[in-house]
Amino acid sequence: MLNFIYWPISWVLRFWHEVIGFAIPKDSGISWILAIVLLTCTVRLLLLKPMVNQMRSTRKMQEMQPRMQEIREKYQGDQQKIAEETQKLYREMGTNPLASCIVPLVQMPIFIGLLHVLRSFNRTGTGGAGLGMSVEENRNTANYAFPAEDVQSFLDADFFGVPLSAYMKMPQEAFAAFGTADLTRAKIIAVCAPLVILCAAFTHFNARIMINRQEARKAAGKGPKPQGEMAEMMQSQMGMMNKLMLWFFPVMILATGVIWHIGLLFYMLTNNVWTFFQSMWLNNKMDAEEAAEEARKVELKRTTAPAPGARTKDHRTKKQRKQGK
Repeated sequence: MLNFIYWPISWVLRFWHEVIGFAIPKDSGISWILAIVLLTCTVRLLLLKPMVNQMRSTRKMQEMQPRMQEIREKYQGDQQKIAEETQKLYREMGTNPLASCIVPLVQMPIFIGLLHVLRSFNRTGTGGAGLGMSVEENRNTANYAFPAEDVQSFLDADFFGVPLSAYMKMPQEAFAAFGTADLTRAKIIAVCAPLVILCAAFTHFNARIMINRQEARKAAGKGPKPQGEMAEMMQSQMGMMNKLMLWFFPVMILATGVIWHIGLLFYMLTNNVWTFFQSMWLNNKMDAEEAAEEARKVELKRTTAPAPGARTKDHRTKKQRKQGK
């Protein structure tokens, strides 16, 4: 049903695996891990411009809050008029409220697709992506863009002795697909658990960076300034969202980490590390743009203001001046 996601992801992953094969052995665990890392970087590079647009849109949305509050107060009770005036304001400011949805909407299907493709290397057993194949049948069946030879390569590849498609809650019956007699659940946990903890930690750090920026902008008087009930509602919603990002999401990663195999954990870790450094770079870029915009406004105000001591032109008629109007 989601083949339109699975096939492109498998082709990009295969492309990077082939490229890396020119430098290091293709059958090694490191070559497969690097292919997953480069797939992640490819996705994030493609999403970089939408992410910049999202941050710019968010800043404009904050600037629009006072005017949106005026619209709500002016046309109170007339939802159609409020919607019309709000859309007019969006066009005037050159922003789109849906811009902030693009990045997560793209990343989610990629995450789901990569999860499926990587788990489909092992289709033995009936749990997870298992199709009840025998070990021999699984090793000789292609997996989307990967021929049977690559399926065998992935199954034999490992990270510290643990197969890349292994995960902490993997059914015992699926262990046989790897042909590793000494593979145990304890060994899988020993490799997967640190990766899960790192993913959760970087999720927390990324949330902390965003919240610190919110607080810094608020202290500088640059954030939205709604009044009355609107201020209380926004403050409550922001506080709840911040707690979710800081604590709930990392805890969810720790709780669900038992179903993420090593290959996917490297995708998640690479994605979070990328976000960490990208956030710092983008924050500096947005601050520089905002400072330049403020400087332009000050310069425009200075150049359009009358010179000191200059007389302003009186546009009144002679009769109006005599009447003192």
